[in-house]
Amino acid sequence: MKILLITEQRDAQWNKISFETLAAAQQIVQHTKGTLTGAVIGKGISTLADELAGYQLDEVLAVEHDLLEKYTPDGFALALRQVIESAKPDLVLLPHTYQVRDFAPKLAASMNKGMIGDCTGYRYENDKLIFVRQMFQGRTAADVVFAGDPPWIASFQSSAFRADLGAKHSSGKAPVKSLRINLQTDQIRTKPLELFREAKQAVDLTQAPILVSVGRGIKAPENIPMAEKLAKLIGGEICASRPICDEGWLPMDRQIGSSGQTVAPKLYLALGISGAIQHVVGMKGARTIAAINKDQNAPIFEVADYGVVGDLFEIVPALIEELEKSKSA
Repeated sequence: MKILLITEQRDAQWNKISFETLAAAQQIVQHTKGTLTGAVIGKGISTLADELAGYQLDEVLAVEHDLLEKYTPDGFALALRQVIESAKPDLVLLPHTYQVRDFAPKLAASMNKGMIGDCTGYRYENDKLIFVRQMFQGRTAADVVFAGDPPWIASFQSSAFRADLGAKHSSGKAPVKSLRINLQTDQIRTKPLELFREAKQAVDLTQAPILVSVGRGIKAPENIPMAEKLAKLIGGEICASRPICDEGWLPMDRQIGSSGQTVAPKLYLALGISGAIQHVVGMKGARTIAAINKDQNAPIFEVADYGVVGDLFEIVPALIEELEKSKSA
């Protein structure tokens, strides 16, 4: 199987989800005994293309054009259709970002192809790729396969795969090929304006290596500083389940779950979180999950690597005390 990976960058800065999708593509290639080509699209992308070539790919395509300097759905869909027609892949993989959600359905429709979006995983059975998607806010999952001839188009959800598992070349680099495309100004029907900026307090929790998350068990807003202190001591960020944000105890940009952010930190410490499926789907990709809850039957323990059954108001202060001692020693 020939796979084409479409990466995402903005202003010469990678969207890190690209490397999560790269890790997924490399795994699929191992199963299918196929080839993997990566593509970088934009303007002034030579450095990024060279960086991508350091990973285990068979080839990197640098797709550069003045009209691709700023993102537009018309420009990207037209350009990537030409890339696909040139590379002739069986499968096109993309990170499921806001940008991809915007142009990928347009791209698929222009080629009269289907698309499976927001996948959380895949299986390879009987020489067939089966993609897995969550349904009904994570309450269940569906197996989906493509019908019809390739190329097929699919995107993987943020944190579905670990970016640090993307394999690099042990020596040398993949060849980088510049691919010329044809774009005309009159084909771009929209004009990019200034990028939308979130509120100043907004935080991208997907970038945090450690997260301390609070749930209903925190009981009252005046107890939040305790969790914040713990997060600061271990170099993490504070976040929460939906009820905490709905109550206004923490901003909505701190919410983890199906209606919040999806994260995969190195450590996810859940304090007083029961583990409703809507929350779990947003954090189950964490490398290590530790949970403190006084209910031994709390669903959070089903996904936790380490669980402590006890009162967080006894355990967290004790943790804080020990951490402070170690820092002052």
